[in-house]
Amino acid sequence: MTPAARLSAAIEVLADIAAKRRPVAEALKDWGRSHRFAGSGDRAAISGIVYDTLRRRASAAGLMGSEEPRALVLGMLKVMRGLDAEQIGQLADGSRFAPAPLTKKERERLSGDALENAPPFVQGDYPQWLHASLRHVFGDDVIAEGEALANRAPLDLRVNTLKANVEQAHAALSHLHPASGRFSPLALRITLDNEGKAPPVSAEPAFLKGEVEVQDEGSQIVAIIARPLPGSQVLDLCAGAGGKTLELAALMDNSGQIYAHDSDIRRLKPLHERIARAGVRNVQVRSPRGAEKVLEDLEGHMDLVLVDAPCTGTGTWRRNPDAKWRIRPGALAQRTAEQAKILDEAVRYVRPGGRLAYITCSLLDEENGEQIRALLSRYADFSALPPSEAVLALGEKGVELAGAALLTREGLLMTPRRTGTDGFFVSVLQRAG
Repeated sequence: MTPAARLSAAIEVLADIAAKRRPVAEALKDWGRSHRFAGSGDRAAISGIVYDTLRRRASAAGLMGSEEPRALVLGMLKVMRGLDAEQIGQLADGSRFAPAPLTKKERERLSGDALENAPPFVQGDYPQWLHASLRHVFGDDVIAEGEALANRAPLDLRVNTLKANVEQAHAALSHLHPASGRFSPLALRITLDNEGKAPPVSAEPAFLKGEVEVQDEGSQIVAIIARPLPGSQVLDLCAGAGGKTLELAALMDNSGQIYAHDSDIRRLKPLHERIARAGVRNVQVRSPRGAEKVLEDLEGHMDLVLVDAPCTGTGTWRRNPDAKWRIRPGALAQRTAEQAKILDEAVRYVRPGGRLAYITCSLLDEENGEQIRALLSRYADFSALPPSEAVLALGEKGVELAGAALLTREGLLMTPRRTGTDGFFVSVLQRAG
């Protein structure tokens, strides 16, 4: 397919998403099934155009004065990919399989700068209803933070030290030209190609042998800051597919005991296979079984309880731009209620003198600092460790992280703009002995 034909296909997919209000991955999959002539490179390029358009939907619409799929794609080509009106016109020229030629109005829009005086939520490419919450956290930097969230995310890997060291993993993946992580000593970062396509890491021998796992550097960092000690008793209360569970096991050198639990048994399904591939031996999966209290024997005995809480996912918009526009105010209220309930459950398992690490991939204070302040008001025997102290689990890199991240009395917030990671909040709480 020609570049122009790929643009037409992306416009078609975006029109399908708008008409049927369905997830982007589903629409792309269906398009591929009905256009089997398109090769893997074509499908990847079309996917890249669609996702880039969703990343910059607000600014593209603001530039073009329209939210029609064609307008969004044309606007994205300028605001994200840096093409000028002439270059865009060469792609949209009306030739076979290409989009129709640019209209006079479209050329004027693409040649102007309609975003100069646009509202912050348009310039920063985030939902208007979240502006007050984001500005509360970032102040005058809200546009810059939003723009960083609208960029593509890199591919980060975590070296599994139960199977290999960083030097060995780097050598095994040298053909992918990995770079070391900025803060995490376990991180390798792989740059995507010009169209945002990542290499098939899951087919690499190093991955198949369990030497590396796909995990954002920010996710790696929060697990390190939680400081799971070798030989200790740890409960991963919201384990999901087990990314942080596996990291905890490696940080503990396969000693002690980790109990992995999630309220939804379906989320735990991949963990069993991942445990085997990673060579993990100190994890016990405690799956829910109806009304049975499968964690009752752990109450008051855990050295560390990790709560990777369900949240709005605002910190992962680089990876999930579709979710940015699908989220509604009711979802925030639902998540904050769930988080408070989970925290009330989590404190039951923390032993005297033990710790609770609360983690979200959210940027919103309603899900982060506000939850911690509320918890501390409910439980007088808990106190928040100063984040400048908690980051020392990273050694010298922790001092650098403290200077880059946003620190509050309740915890530490990483963002793509500040730390080059996904957006993550972490707070470490200590229970009185």
